[in-house]
Amino acid sequence: MSKPAVSFRTIKPKIKIAPSILGVDYGDLNHHLQQLEPFSDWFHVDVMDGNFVPNMSIGAMVVDKIKTTIPLDCHLMINYPEDYIEDFAKAGAYAITVHAEATKDLKLTIEKIHELGCKAGVSINPKTPVTKIEKVLSLVDLVLIMSVEPGFGGQKFMPEVLSKIEIIRKKYPELDISIDGGITHITAPLAREAGANVFVAGSYILKADNPKEAADKLREVVQ
Repeated sequence: MSKPAVSFRTIKPKIKIAPSILGVDYGDLNHHLQQLEPFSDWFHVDVMDGNFVPNMSIGAMVVDKIKTTIPLDCHLMINYPEDYIEDFAKAGAYAITVHAEATKDLKLTIEKIHELGCKAGVSINPKTPVTKIEKVLSLVDLVLIMSVEPGFGGQKFMPEVLSKIEIIRKKYPELDISIDGGITHITAPLAREAGANVFVAGSYILKADNPKEAADKLREVVQ
């Protein structure tokens, strides 16, 4: 994997490490999240419906039971997310991120998220071009670039998505740009050079012998 030709390491948004809780033991969810809190800026909550993606995970009722001071970014990998965002807002979401591919009216959905008092994010799959979301980039607080096909953890990072981050960062220097999928201490610096400032990491942190050391290493390589 080669590094992008342009470096955006001088971008202003704060670096954020966002462990994905997809691999956490839901039977003892709050205990595990408490262990992750000291080295986490956000928790990335993957919500999957078995329809938009081939896997299923948690819903708003589980999010409602999460007890943490860490902001929750609820990543809705579901069809028709506009029908469920109110549930996640009431459950305590800090940010709600929806997929451009799954939403009937993206602009209206973003407006509704804001009306509910949450930060609004938009996500695109690896094969979806930036042009799909360019009309709403000035409206969102967060863009989530998928660097794997959504639905399963532990997939290999796809470096071809880095050019999307570069395009967005050039136009929106203040925007939070998140990358999700295959993030490790090797791939995160590539995303950082492209302009990402939020790093979603699941397996790399949760399956590490020492999750804190893994998270600290990730933070170190993207500073």
